[in-house]
Amino acid sequence: MDEIPKLRKQVDKIDDQILTALCERVKVCRAIGETKKKQGKPVKDASRETEVFKRIKEKSAEFGLNPVQIERVYREIVNMCSAVQE
Repeated sequence: MDEIPKLRKQVDKIDDQILTALCERVKVCRAIGETKKKQGKPVKDASRETEVFKRIKEKSAEFGLNPVQIERVYREIVNMCSAVQE
């Protein structure tokens, strides 16, 4: 019966790792945004986004995850990271 709380603690730890990784991604994307501004480049880069989604879908399949669901998650992540570049 006490296995569920232990497993939930593992999930909490994983969630912390995900948040840490997202924080790192945002920091890097912020730096990319600053560089784009200096170079006069637009924030949105459709070809890069396509490349990211393609790579993530391929990787998710390797991990046995649903590529469509993972793409949805990554669309939100990319939107979040694009917002910090503006």
